[in-house]
Amino acid sequence: MTLDTGDYLNILKDDIHSAVFATVDRDGHPAARVIDIMLADENTLYFITAKGKEFYRQLTERKYVAISGMTGGGGSLSKKAISIRGEVKELGAGLVDRVFEENPYMAEIYPDKESRMAITVFCVTRGRGEYFDLSVKPITRKGFLIGDWDKEEAGGYFITRQCRGCGNCLSKCPQTCITTAQVPFEIQKEHCIRCGNCLEVCPFGAVVRREEDGRTAGQWRKAGQAAEKMTGDVPPLGGGGGGW
Repeated sequence: MTLDTGDYLNILKDDIHSAVFATVDRDGHPAARVIDIMLADENTLYFITAKGKEFYRQLTERKYVAISGMTGGGGSLSKKAISIRGEVKELGAGLVDRVFEENPYMAEIYPDKESRMAITVFCVTRGRGEYFDLSVKPITRKGFLIGDWDKEEAGGYFITRQCRGCGNCLSKCPQTCITTAQVPFEIQKEHCIRCGNCLEVCPFGAVVRREEDGRTAGQWRKAGQAAEKMTGDVPPLGGGGGGW
Protein backbone atom coordinates (compact mmCIF):
# COMPACT_ATOMS: atom_id res chain seq x y z
CA MET A 1 0.00 0.00 0.00
CA THR A 2 1.30 3.43 -0.97
CA LEU A 3 1.21 6.02 1.81
CA ASP A 4 1.04 9.78 1.33
CA THR A 5 1.91 12.70 3.61
CA GLY A 6 -1.46 12.61 5.39
CA ASP A 7 -1.02 8.90 6.17
CA TYR A 8 2.40 9.48 7.71
CA LEU A 9 1.12 12.39 9.78
CA ASN A 10 -1.78 10.32 11.09
CA ILE A 11 0.59 7.52 12.05
CA LEU A 12 2.54 10.11 14.00
CA LYS A 13 -0.61 11.38 15.71
CA ASP A 14 -2.46 8.11 16.35
CA ASP A 15 0.18 5.38 16.61
CA ILE A 16 3.02 7.39 18.12
CA HIS A 17 1.31 10.50 19.56
CA SER A 18 4.10 11.44 22.00
CA ALA A 19 7.22 12.47 20.10
CA VAL A 20 10.52 14.17 20.83
CA PHE A 21 10.59 17.81 19.70
CA ALA A 22 14.01 19.41 19.32
CA THR A 23 14.72 23.13 19.08
CA VAL A 24 17.73 25.40 19.61
CA ASP A 25 18.07 27.65 22.65
CA ARG A 26 19.48 31.18 22.81
CA ASP A 27 23.00 29.85 23.37
CA GLY A 28 22.80 27.75 20.24
CA HIS A 29 22.51 24.50 22.18
CA PRO A 30 20.01 21.76 21.34
CA ALA A 31 16.95 21.45 23.57
CA ALA A 32 14.53 18.53 23.46
CA ARG A 33 11.31 17.49 25.17
CA VAL A 34 8.42 15.09 24.60
CA ILE A 35 5.31 16.72 23.12
CA ASP A 36 2.00 15.17 22.08
CA ILE A 37 0.74 15.46 18.51
CA MET A 38 -2.77 16.81 19.01
CA LEU A 39 -4.21 17.04 15.49
CA ALA A 40 -3.23 16.08 11.96
CA ASP A 41 -4.68 16.42 8.49
CA GLU A 42 -3.47 15.68 4.97
CA ASN A 43 -1.12 18.67 5.00
CA THR A 44 0.30 19.22 8.47
CA LEU A 45 0.31 18.35 12.17
CA TYR A 46 -0.64 20.45 15.18
CA PHE A 47 0.71 20.65 18.72
CA ILE A 48 0.33 22.96 21.68
CA THR A 49 2.42 24.61 24.34
CA ALA A 50 1.98 27.31 26.96
CA LYS A 51 3.28 30.81 26.31
CA GLY A 52 5.30 30.83 29.52
CA LYS A 53 7.52 27.92 28.52
CA GLU A 54 11.03 28.08 27.09
CA PHE A 55 9.75 25.81 24.32
CA TYR A 56 7.36 28.59 23.24
CA ARG A 57 10.15 31.15 23.19
CA GLN A 58 12.37 28.89 21.09
CA LEU A 59 9.56 28.18 18.63
CA THR A 60 8.73 31.84 18.15
CA GLU A 61 12.35 32.96 17.90
CA ARG A 62 13.72 30.20 15.68
CA LYS A 63 10.50 29.12 13.92
CA TYR A 64 11.97 25.69 13.25
CA VAL A 65 11.60 22.29 14.87
CA ALA A 66 12.79 18.70 14.49
CA ILE A 67 10.38 15.93 15.51
CA SER A 68 11.07 12.23 15.97
CA GLY A 69 8.92 9.41 17.32
CA MET A 70 8.60 5.62 17.28
CA THR A 71 5.64 3.31 17.69
CA GLY A 72 5.50 1.37 20.95
CA GLY A 73 5.11 -2.28 21.88
CA GLY A 74 7.11 -5.36 20.99
CA GLY A 75 10.79 -5.34 20.17
CA SER A 76 12.68 -2.79 18.14
CA LEU A 77 12.27 -4.79 14.93
CA SER A 78 8.48 -4.51 15.09
CA LYS A 79 8.44 -0.71 15.17
CA LYS A 80 7.99 2.19 12.79
CA ALA A 81 9.61 5.60 13.20
CA ILE A 82 8.83 9.00 11.73
CA SER A 83 11.05 12.08 11.76
CA ILE A 84 10.21 15.58 10.52
CA ARG A 85 12.20 18.79 10.20
CA GLY A 86 10.50 21.99 9.22
CA GLU A 87 9.20 25.48 9.79
CA VAL A 88 6.50 26.18 12.36
CA LYS A 89 3.78 28.80 12.65
CA GLU A 90 1.82 29.92 15.70
CA LEU A 91 -1.94 29.71 15.13
CA GLY A 92 -3.09 31.04 18.48
CA ALA A 93 -6.06 29.74 20.46
CA GLY A 94 -8.48 29.10 17.61
CA LEU A 95 -8.05 25.32 17.63
CA VAL A 96 -7.71 24.84 21.39
CA ASP A 97 -11.31 23.65 21.85
CA ARG A 98 -10.88 21.07 19.10
CA VAL A 99 -7.61 19.92 20.65
CA PHE A 100 -9.39 19.19 23.93
CA GLU A 101 -12.32 17.53 22.16
CA GLU A 102 -10.04 15.10 20.33
CA ASN A 103 -7.67 14.65 23.27
CA PRO A 104 -9.91 14.54 26.36
CA TYR A 105 -7.07 13.44 28.64
CA MET A 106 -5.71 16.99 28.38
CA ALA A 107 -8.53 18.12 30.68
CA GLU A 108 -6.68 16.38 33.50
CA ILE A 109 -3.81 18.81 32.98
CA TYR A 110 -5.81 21.93 32.10
CA PRO A 111 -9.23 21.35 33.70
CA ASP A 112 -11.08 24.55 32.73
CA LYS A 113 -11.03 27.40 30.25
CA GLU A 114 -9.31 29.73 32.70
CA SER A 115 -6.38 27.34 33.04
CA ARG A 116 -6.10 27.12 29.25
CA MET A 117 -5.61 30.84 28.70
CA ALA A 118 -1.87 30.49 28.08
CA ILE A 119 -2.20 27.63 25.58
CA THR A 120 -1.43 28.29 21.95
CA VAL A 121 -1.44 26.01 18.92
CA PHE A 122 1.42 25.56 16.47
CA CYS A 123 1.60 23.72 13.17
CA VAL A 124 4.39 22.67 10.85
CA THR A 125 3.88 24.72 7.69
CA ARG A 126 6.73 23.47 5.49
CA GLY A 127 9.12 20.63 5.97
CA ARG A 128 10.55 17.27 5.06
CA GLY A 129 9.76 13.97 6.74
CA GLU A 130 11.04 10.42 6.76
CA TYR A 131 9.23 7.16 7.50
CA PHE A 132 11.39 4.26 8.67
CA ASP A 133 9.83 0.79 8.97
CA LEU A 134 11.87 -1.73 10.96
CA SER A 135 9.13 -4.38 10.83
CA VAL A 136 9.85 -5.43 7.24
CA LYS A 137 12.86 -6.94 5.53
CA PRO A 138 14.66 -5.23 3.97
CA ILE A 139 14.09 -2.21 6.19
CA THR A 140 12.06 0.44 4.36
CA ARG A 141 12.69 4.19 4.25
CA LYS A 142 10.30 6.67 2.60
CA GLY A 143 10.55 10.43 2.37
CA PHE A 144 7.65 12.89 2.26
CA LEU A 145 7.11 16.64 2.11
CA ILE A 146 4.91 19.01 4.10
CA GLY A 147 3.59 22.10 2.36
CA ASP A 148 5.52 23.59 -0.55
CA TRP A 149 8.89 22.42 0.69
CA ASP A 150 10.87 21.76 -2.47
CA LYS A 151 14.26 20.83 -1.10
CA GLU A 152 15.82 17.58 -2.26
CA GLU A 153 16.11 14.73 0.18
CA ALA A 154 19.35 15.11 2.14
CA GLY A 155 21.76 12.36 2.95
CA GLY A 156 22.41 8.98 1.44
CA TYR A 157 24.78 7.54 -1.10
CA PHE A 158 24.78 6.76 -4.81
CA ILE A 159 27.10 4.92 -7.17
CA THR A 160 28.79 6.80 -9.99
CA ARG A 161 30.23 5.69 -13.33
CA GLN A 162 33.51 4.89 -11.60
CA CYS A 163 31.86 1.57 -10.61
CA ARG A 164 33.63 -1.49 -12.03
CA GLY A 165 31.20 -4.10 -10.71
CA CYS A 166 33.63 -5.68 -8.24
CA GLY A 167 30.88 -6.45 -5.70
CA ASN A 168 32.74 -5.21 -2.60
CA CYS A 169 29.87 -2.90 -1.72
CA LEU A 170 27.22 -5.60 -1.90
CA SER A 171 29.20 -7.95 0.32
CA LYS A 172 29.30 -5.30 3.07
CA CYS A 173 25.73 -3.97 2.71
CA PRO A 174 23.72 -5.03 5.82
CA GLN A 175 20.41 -4.78 3.92
CA THR A 176 21.68 -6.22 0.61
CA CYS A 177 20.04 -3.25 -1.08
CA ILE A 178 22.43 -2.80 -3.99
CA THR A 179 21.18 -3.85 -7.42
CA THR A 180 23.88 -5.51 -9.53
CA ALA A 181 21.96 -6.17 -12.76
CA GLN A 182 24.13 -3.67 -14.61
CA VAL A 183 27.20 -1.53 -14.07
CA PRO A 184 27.21 0.94 -12.45
CA PHE A 185 25.47 -0.81 -9.57
CA GLU A 186 22.48 0.96 -8.03
CA ILE A 187 21.66 1.59 -4.37
CA GLN A 188 17.97 1.13 -3.56
CA LYS A 189 17.48 4.28 -1.52
CA GLU A 190 14.17 3.10 -0.04
CA HIS A 191 16.01 0.29 1.78
CA CYS A 192 19.38 1.94 2.47
CA ILE A 193 20.12 2.56 6.17
CA ARG A 194 22.98 4.93 5.24
CA CYS A 195 25.66 3.13 7.22
CA GLY A 196 28.37 4.15 4.75
CA ASN A 197 29.94 0.70 4.40
CA CYS A 198 29.77 0.91 0.59
CA LEU A 199 31.69 4.18 0.60
CA GLU A 200 34.38 2.75 2.87
CA VAL A 201 35.06 -0.43 0.90
CA CYS A 202 34.81 0.72 -2.72
CA PRO A 203 38.35 0.53 -4.19
CA PHE A 204 37.45 2.79 -7.11
CA GLY A 205 35.92 5.73 -5.25
CA ALA A 206 32.66 5.08 -7.07
CA VAL A 207 30.36 5.61 -4.09
CA VAL A 208 29.57 9.24 -3.34
CA ARG A 209 27.88 10.77 -0.34
CA ARG A 210 25.35 13.26 -1.58
CA GLU A 211 26.34 16.06 0.81
CA GLU A 212 29.79 16.31 -0.72
CA ASP A 213 28.68 19.08 -3.06
CA GLY A 214 24.91 19.22 -2.65
CA ARG A 215 24.16 17.97 -6.16
CA THR A 216 21.57 15.36 -6.98
CA ALA A 217 22.18 12.09 -8.78
CA GLY A 218 20.74 13.64 -11.95
CA GLN A 219 23.21 16.50 -11.79
CA TRP A 220 26.07 14.04 -11.33
CA ARG A 221 24.91 12.18 -14.45
CA LYS A 222 24.86 15.37 -16.51
CA ALA A 223 28.31 16.36 -15.26
CA GLY A 224 29.65 12.93 -16.07
CA GLN A 225 28.21 12.89 -19.56
CA ALA A 226 29.62 16.34 -20.28
CA ALA A 227 33.05 15.29 -19.05
CA GLU A 228 33.01 12.17 -21.20
CA LYS A 229 32.16 14.18 -24.31
CA MET A 230 35.08 16.48 -23.66
CA THR A 231 37.72 13.90 -22.73
CA GLY A 232 36.40 10.53 -23.84
CA ASP A 233 37.21 9.24 -20.37
CA VAL A 234 35.20 8.45 -17.29
CA PRO A 235 35.40 11.52 -15.01
CA PRO A 236 37.09 11.14 -11.59
CA LEU A 237 33.76 11.15 -9.76
CA GLY A 238 31.61 10.62 -12.81
CA GLY A 239 27.90 11.15 -12.96
CA GLY A 240 26.61 7.62 -13.38
CA GLY A 241 23.26 6.22 -12.41
CA GLY A 242 22.52 4.70 -9.07
CA GLY A 243 20.42 5.28 -6.04
CA TRP A 244 21.19 7.60 -3.25
